Amino acid sequence: MPDGVLVIERASTSQELGPKVNRTAADVVRFLMQQGEMVTATQSLSDDMIELFAADIGAEIRLVDPGEEQEVELKKMLDLAVEEDDVDEDWPERPPVITVMGHVDHGKTKLLDQIRNANVVDGEAGGITQHIGAYQVTRNDHSLAFIDTPGHEAFTAMRARGAQATDIVVLVVAADDGVMPQTEEAISHARAAEVPIVVALNKIDRENADPNRVMQQLAERDLVPESWGGDTIVVEISALQNIGIDDLLEQLIVVSELEDLRAPLDGRAQGVVLESHLDIGRGPVANLLVQRGTLKVGDPVVAGAAWGRARALIDDHGEAIKEAGPSTPVQVLGLSDVAQAGDEFVIAPSDKVAGRVAETREHWQRQSSLGRDAAAAVGGGARLEDLFSQIQAGEAATLNLVAKADVNGSLEALTSSLNKLGRDEVKLAFVHRGVGGITENDVQLAATSNATIIGFNVRPDRKARELAEQEHVEIRTYEIIYNLLEDIENAIVGMLEPEFEEVVTGDAEVREVFRVPRIGAIAGCYVTNGVITRGSKVRFLRDGVVIWNGEISSLKRFKEDAREVQSGFECGIGLSDFQDLKSGDIIETYVDREIART
Repeated sequence: MPDGVLVIERASTSQELGPKVNRTAADVVRFLMQQGEMVTATQSLSDDMIELFAADIGAEIRLVDPGEEQEVELKKMLDLAVEEDDVDEDWPERPPVITVMGHVDHGKTKLLDQIRNANVVDGEAGGITQHIGAYQVTRNDHSLAFIDTPGHEAFTAMRARGAQATDIVVLVVAADDGVMPQTEEAISHARAAEVPIVVALNKIDRENADPNRVMQQLAERDLVPESWGGDTIVVEISALQNIGIDDLLEQLIVVSELEDLRAPLDGRAQGVVLESHLDIGRGPVANLLVQRGTLKVGDPVVAGAAWGRARALIDDHGEAIKEAGPSTPVQVLGLSDVAQAGDEFVIAPSDKVAGRVAETREHWQRQSSLGRDAAAAVGGGARLEDLFSQIQAGEAATLNLVAKADVNGSLEALTSSLNKLGRDEVKLAFVHRGVGGITENDVQLAATSNATIIGFNVRPDRKARELAEQEHVEIRTYEIIYNLLEDIENAIVGMLEPEFEEVVTGDAEVREVFRVPRIGAIAGCYVTNGVITRGSKVRFLRDGVVIWNGEISSLKRFKEDAREVQSGFECGIGLSDFQDLKSGDIIETYVDREIART
């Protein structure tokens, strides 16, 4: 870096910026106020504000993301080159990584179902894919790796990350619906990643399908179909009827051959974390995409601030494998913590180096997070239901939040989406963000900071619920992100009027699982709280994370049918359409009760 150029972290406060440019925080605040920017000494500054002040005092600066300069040093410690974009023509060819994008409900997941002959739609709340998954398929001796990205706009960050790790984008557009807002977002991400786009024109079997209208819309966005004299491959398909899928795969193979994709097989593996979560039986689980080198069982892996030896590698079919080469999606067990989705992963020279790098990153992240969140949460916060009354009273309200989600990708998307809802009169501040069920610690933190707890696809345990009632902490849990964002937005504009509240009626812990011929799995349970009633609505929790919703189909005391079983007694519970029972799981029953908001 040239002498005299000062490195300034983005989002620095006036207190942090001043000393670096030989000025006081007051100098920075005073100057910005003169420019019409009302800021405090502890408020994060925009890039424009920092550059404006630097220009005024004649300082030459370079803005960097937090920890960017330190990352260069860490890469040296890992014995990795900083720039690794060059491709050697002597490297072997690798499979293409294909990202499937498009508007919600246009059929991305159904297309992948047909490609890999599996069905993942049923397990997703509301039929919407909410986590990134990666799958590898083989076609005519060619391997293709597919990344499935969620379609809702709340997951824009995840979709952008998918584009950065991809070679080809398949843009799914419904022939009866046409180009929609998220279709345009996907096009922008693909162009930013500078990768070819292949359009899958889906639902051509529908009566109101109009391929020509859709192709006209694509042409208006500079995606001119080959049949119209352009260079964009458009394949007409029906994912539902399995029409045109073979043609699409053939076209993807042709595009990948033209791209001449190569990567070294030898050397320490590098790649990206696609998704991560905490599994009650297996600990932290990371879904990785290997981009170069070969990842082997026993390798010391560093993924952001998480590290550990790769205890096991599991492919997309759930089979244990010994190694994974370039363009292979693989699940890794053995990391110390839940890795951040989007983080780069690398194989370190040794355990010692891996641990040191991860600990250094964790320290920087903690320092940065503590500083930002503490500054944001100063001054207390409003409960969600009291928010509008504070705004109406002319007060600048702060909504403090404790956000918990089932996996890291959801948490990131949730944070990003909620941040966009903030307005001049309402500030959103995250007191804490984390992966996993809602615990007593979360409730205590929320009570201390007057925060609302938001849970996405996670639940509080019984102790957390009881403490929340005691401390009057509001817990709101959701399984569809649309509902979550609508509630927060409605609270801000004074329209929060929920018609129902959910009342937990009982908890039962699975102690033993019995397999009954022609009936399936029966959970031998001990009722720990409340009353379990036959026919009740039920959710199944594993380590606080919701893994299934449904109803109790059968309830027995010993061999007799029972209408209900009280706390302190044992019972046998059969669940409709759910067999993945494990000892230690929690069955939670509940009712929806209509309430009037005063």
